[in-house]
Amino acid sequence: MNKVFMFLCASIMLAACTPRPGTMLVPEAAEIGDTVKVYYGSTRTSEKNRPEGIGRALMPTYGEVSVSVPPEHKVGRMEVSGNPDPEKHFALSSSQFFGDPKTFRSALSHEFRKRPVGKREAVIFVHGFNTNFAEGVFRAAQLDHDFDIDAVSITYTWPSRANPVAYAYDRDSALFARDGLEELITEVRRAGADNILLVGHSMGAQVTMETLRQMAIRSPAELHRTVDSVVLLAPDIDVNLFRAQAARIGRLPEPFVVIVSERDRVLDLSARLTGERNRLGNVRSIEKFADLNVTIVDVTGFSGVRDLGHFTIGSSPALISILGKQKALETLIKGDTSGQTGLVQGTVLTVQQATEIVLSPITSLAQ
Repeated sequence: MNKVFMFLCASIMLAACTPRPGTMLVPEAAEIGDTVKVYYGSTRTSEKNRPEGIGRALMPTYGEVSVSVPPEHKVGRMEVSGNPDPEKHFALSSSQFFGDPKTFRSALSHEFRKRPVGKREAVIFVHGFNTNFAEGVFRAAQLDHDFDIDAVSITYTWPSRANPVAYAYDRDSALFARDGLEELITEVRRAGADNILLVGHSMGAQVTMETLRQMAIRSPAELHRTVDSVVLLAPDIDVNLFRAQAARIGRLPEPFVVIVSERDRVLDLSARLTGERNRLGNVRSIEKFADLNVTIVDVTGFSGVRDLGHFTIGSSPALISILGKQKALETLIKGDTSGQTGLVQGTVLTVQQATEIVLSPITSLAQ
């Protein structure tokens, strides 16, 4: 327990020393960095049409921001500052607040119509624990930029207190946030999305699973017409709870991918605090999921000894290089073992319905 306490203190000190971004607008950043447009839905309390509060708002709000990715950006990094220099840091170059869902839906529909029918895809990113509004939209922009995602980027910013010692508050907020995420998903589909990929990170995976569960309870058919695929990144969910959620959902969206790492020190701490051996995001055996149609992707080999290993999928340049290639990513999700790409040859384990893919830094891709 002393080691747990020491690690918790170290994490708090690290968070306190790390600069945290705010919502200050830097219009000139639009002419300096690469611009990524991010739409959002929020259940945070708002002030002056900016949903940057930590309080819980019953009525969701919507908007759009333009994020400038700095010229000096390094793949896998999210360079931020409380006083951003657009040459070096992520910055908000513009922000638009939509007064009602109809206006949001109209703006999003206009965005989809720029794309041909069948290519109107949306990625909804749900951030995790200890995250403020700016960090949520910057993370969505970083993933969009680094993976060169050919889809409309949307983030759901739920009311995390953005404080490393507010774990209990955030867990309650994750439950509070279910209705808001469901409404956002519904609005995105109504706006004309052909395909919706739902991505939940850490505690955001809990928000994601609880939302899928309540949608399935209301109407399983509607769920499968609305959500096409799901990716859980380092999910901070109890393994038995995940199994119960999956059982109530029934047929899971396909593909359903879970990214795990045995070196995720944040989830090690979470497991100890909850009295469990593992969380879903650092599970060590695929056997527990043999009856579920899921793909477990193990990225332990890319989790460094100097980082917390809690966002390996978006912080490892080598892993981004592999997964950022569309054919390789498609191969990974589908679990293709034909060996044609060399990505997954000799790294796949299938147990009943579940598939595990273990990636390592020595994984090679055919040129």
